[in-house]
Amino acid sequence: MQKIGFSEQDFGAILIQYNYNLNPGDIIAGTIFHQEFEGFLVDVGVSIAGYLPLDEILLNSDNNVYNFTNLVNNTREFFILAYDKERKQLLLSIKRLDYIRAWKRIKQLESEDIILGLPIFNINKGGILTVLEGLQSFIPRSHLIIFTNYVFILKYFLPCKFLLVDEKNNKIILSHKLALLSLYSNLLKVGVFVYGQITQIKQYGIFITIYGIPALLHISEIGSKYIENIHHIFQIGNKIKVKIIHIDMKQARLSVSRRNIN
Repeated sequence: MQKIGFSEQDFGAILIQYNYNLNPGDIIAGTIFHQEFEGFLVDVGVSIAGYLPLDEILLNSDNNVYNFTNLVNNTREFFILAYDKERKQLLLSIKRLDYIRAWKRIKQLESEDIILGLPIFNINKGGILTVLEGLQSFIPRSHLIIFTNYVFILKYFLPCKFLLVDEKNNKIILSHKLALLSLYSNLLKVGVFVYGQITQIKQYGIFITIYGIPALLHISEIGSKYIENIHHIFQIGNKIKVKIIHIDMKQARLSVSRRNIN
């Protein structure tokens, strides 16, 4: 934020002190002073002109709805994309600078291992698209609890945890189920007895949900007796008591047992 009493003359004096041996990748201060058809002119000093294309302003937004006129007379930092020494002209970017800073914040959030509350922008067959620090992020369907009404959840923020952070490929993958495991960590522990609802019945076992988290009751963990037809014992929708025997934090799922349960 510009301090009170800081004049344009003071700012110009600071610009003159810049080392103008500029290279792509450098960060420089400047003031946007004129809007053109496809960009803005930026004053970055006495002898150097700067140009900011429209496509280099917004990190993740729609140019058609953004009011660019508010940028005029705005003083800030810019990322240098290119520098033509003969023309003494800089090609500048705000988007690239925001991108660098966004990744720094994301890595900090990842190191803190916190639960994020993120808005839902779009839903497709593969999962949910959201935005974190201005960067598009993805929650795979396999890491979502089963929703009966996806239109309903569009109005809410979804708790998530990081599953994959790959700056090199600009990829951020999140997990809603991992966040739930953390939120219910005091209830979901190995050795604890809980109730879950049956969602699928297979020949090799039963899939149930516990607080929205998927769990597998393998046929070998149902009891000590041989089971000829698992469908004769269990029905989809029924709630059963089970014991948690394993928590898979990578896949965000549980393994449970009914052995020695009365």
